[in-house]
Amino acid sequence: MHAHATFQSIYRQNSDLIIYNDLKDDPVVAAFLEICRLLGERDTRAACIAYPPADSNSAEALAAACRRFFRLLADYTELYQGPFTGDPWQNYLLDRIILAENTFTLKAGQIKWEFFSDALKDAVGQDLRHLQALAGMGSAAYNAALARLASSTATTYDANGATVFPSDQLSVPDWTKLKPLDPLQPLQPPQVVRKEIKEKLLAAADWGREGIKLLADYHRTWGTGIFGMYWAFRWEGGPAGGRLVGIDRPDPIQLSDLVGYEAERGEIIRNTEKFLKGLPAVNILLYGARGTGKSSTVKALLHAYGAQGLRLIELPKKFLGDYQEILKILAPRPQKFIIFIDDLSFEEGEAEYKELKYLLEGSLQVRPANVLVYATSNRRHLVKEFLSDRAPAADREVRLQDTVQEKLSLAERFGMTVIFLSPDQEQYLNIVEELASKAGLEMERAELRRRALQWALYQNGTSGRTARQFVDYLIGEQG
Repeated sequence: MHAHATFQSIYRQNSDLIIYNDLKDDPVVAAFLEICRLLGERDTRAACIAYPPADSNSAEALAAACRRFFRLLADYTELYQGPFTGDPWQNYLLDRIILAENTFTLKAGQIKWEFFSDALKDAVGQDLRHLQALAGMGSAAYNAALARLASSTATTYDANGATVFPSDQLSVPDWTKLKPLDPLQPLQPPQVVRKEIKEKLLAAADWGREGIKLLADYHRTWGTGIFGMYWAFRWEGGPAGGRLVGIDRPDPIQLSDLVGYEAERGEIIRNTEKFLKGLPAVNILLYGARGTGKSSTVKALLHAYGAQGLRLIELPKKFLGDYQEILKILAPRPQKFIIFIDDLSFEEGEAEYKELKYLLEGSLQVRPANVLVYATSNRRHLVKEFLSDRAPAADREVRLQDTVQEKLSLAERFGMTVIFLSPDQEQYLNIVEELASKAGLEMERAELRRRALQWALYQNGTSGRTARQFVDYLIGEQG
């Protein structure tokens, strides 16, 4: 059993971290440090005893600290469906260490470990050794708290004068027995990588020597903070400003799942690969009929190139005005970002199209080299135009043609427009046949084609989406 001096040392070391100092302000970490602080207090009247009898006040404070820690850790652990590693406390602390953004992690994302200063290496190594000791104290702290509380002989009384025994008043739930949910789906690639680094850290003998190199390599390859934890994001606005929210399970569509439009997708893939290599690449407008796979093509890029540093950010049209705030967040990162604007068009009176023009080109703030914009639309010119726009009335703008040209120029701001034409009947049937073959469906070709045409007639016409919906229906029918 650990003596009080061990907890005292753990508390002092982790309350004064150098590079990872922000961790001490995390609510769960702060709660655990408070337990260590209370366990580190020594009763000078019983100096020879590892856990001297606790007085009423200190026992109540320790029990309250333990219950608070349990409550916070349970909130995180019991609904957890990510890569769980070690005991509940170790899993939580490892997640916080990997998610941390500080001088070390941000620099690790920019340069190789060999080019770090010795001073920074020493400071990080010292912090990580202290954190390693902290990570190993979950069970020890619980057992020590039980022993301390069991030694309490204080007796108190309730409002009716009945005796309240310490075991009733100072019970502490066992946080080492908390269990996460079983993942409902397989771990996503970023989660698999996070599980690997957590397991390697737990197996490392010295975080200050082995762990620091493991973390540096991880951040160099996968990024820091939420950019290492997620590959896909959604921009959410709010009264206090916008923020990036990670998407745990992005659309699983793969490029290999898409049928037809190989030439069109090839243009987008080649542009994306140039972008990832640091070569000149352009913003792309994917224009065409609904259901032709425009959005799916962009989403599939994430799974094809996420391991190479590609990140996808979904930006709703109504938050286009936040683009400067978004670019400030993305510019210093080593990853490559595609800002994805889906189903883009503007109605009469909507002025957000001007913000998009600034984002594409034309603003005083230059778009960073690690950011591109990919947008999909069913409308070639994006901004709805009326015949009245071209026929000036007495109360209309004098130089109306300037306004018309401003609207039409929006699509031209994209460096490339890739057109997804609606498939004809034969192309639609070819897509159905290939999807059915990939799904392993057994049906006579003539019957498959007959039913596919019937489905298109009563559903949404001939499109790639209609073909996939029809094949999904057949899978369910035969299943």
